[in-house]
Amino acid sequence: MNIGEMVGQYGFPIIAVCGLGYFIFYIWKWVTEDVDPVIHESHMTLIGLIDRVRMLDNDLIRLRAKLDMILQQKERDLSENVIRPNSDNTSDSNTDSADTSTIRPSKRS
Repeated sequence: MNIGEMVGQYGFPIIAVCGLGYFIFYIWKWVTEDVDPVIHESHMTLIGLIDRVRMLDNDLIRLRAKLDMILQQKERDLSENVIRPNSDNTSDSNTDSADTSTIRPSKRS
């Protein structure tokens, strides 16, 4: 039986509903077999990336806190040196130490 004979025997609406029903079944089967596994894998990858970003954010927060603490300590040390000058006038060898304000990062190869 071809499509023309089926339309003549059952009518167009019945044949159209059967065709649309098969189309919906085909789409449902395609989504559940092909698309769902890819979405699940992408979801797991996304969760892993979010966890890594959170860990990096926590590391940055810790590093920022350490840097702030070091800068505050340096400011305190500098302000103490300005307020309380060196009372030991016997030698200047203690004041000739390396200047810490010009610390440069080392070059990495």
